[in-house]
Amino acid sequence: MIALLRATHIQPSLAVTAITTALAISAGRGPSAVWVALAVFCGQLTVGLSNDYIDRDRDAIAGRLDKPIVSGEVTARLVLVCAWIAVGLCVPLSMLSGWRAGLVHLAAVAVALIYNVWLKSTVASVLAYTVAFGALPIFVALGLEGHPMARWWTIVAAGLLGSGAHFINSLPDVGHDALTNMRGLPQRLGSRVSLFLGVVLMAMAAVIVAVAPVGKPSLLAILLAISSLVSVVIVVVAALSGRPRAAWSACLCSAVFAVISFVSSGSSLT
Repeated sequence: MIALLRATHIQPSLAVTAITTALAISAGRGPSAVWVALAVFCGQLTVGLSNDYIDRDRDAIAGRLDKPIVSGEVTARLVLVCAWIAVGLCVPLSMLSGWRAGLVHLAAVAVALIYNVWLKSTVASVLAYTVAFGALPIFVALGLEGHPMARWWTIVAAGLLGSGAHFINSLPDVGHDALTNMRGLPQRLGSRVSLFLGVVLMAMAAVIVAVAPVGKPSLLAILLAISSLVSVVIVVVAALSGRPRAAWSACLCSAVFAVISFVSSGSSLT
């Protein structure tokens, strides 16, 4: 069971689910925030499981024994079956927020799957993260009564967070990607440039969330915004000290702090 959870990329799956659920609760989705959480979680499981299944041969060539399929802890068939179950649950759960919101979320999941199959090896790899993360506040907002659109700056901030995460997420796998000729945008730019772009994009997102809301921010919102920026600094320190996985964890923390800062500011999503 633990091995199967690892195949889901459980850390980012839980982080994205928590972030989107917090947005849903703060936006006033009420009890329907449960459907948001379940839909996003199933979507993340679909993306994570399909990633490990699709990359199983590449991971084997790179000697990725940290991958459950390669290490033999789970079978490729089991991972594929679970991925299909996850996507089968994701569709109706997404539609419980209404067809408009549901289609937006399913489109975001589809973009992530296209990334797994093709985009991750192209110069346009970052676009999948930009689009998929930028769609999350739209998904939450369209599920509200009247189906309003999320504020433009929340979409931009979410897209920046996703884009930054893409560059930081590439750092732990630089050596493995070289062995398998993975040529996404981060791999073409190199580790140093990817680290620079990742932290700049994430810092931009944190600043937007801190300054865009109308009105005087609360002390808590300010402290959380600062925490988000501090996490970005930790990303740099961890990456430069040869701890790319710690940098990835700090990246997730920065995103969480940024969203909590937004929620605590009392600003409306729409």
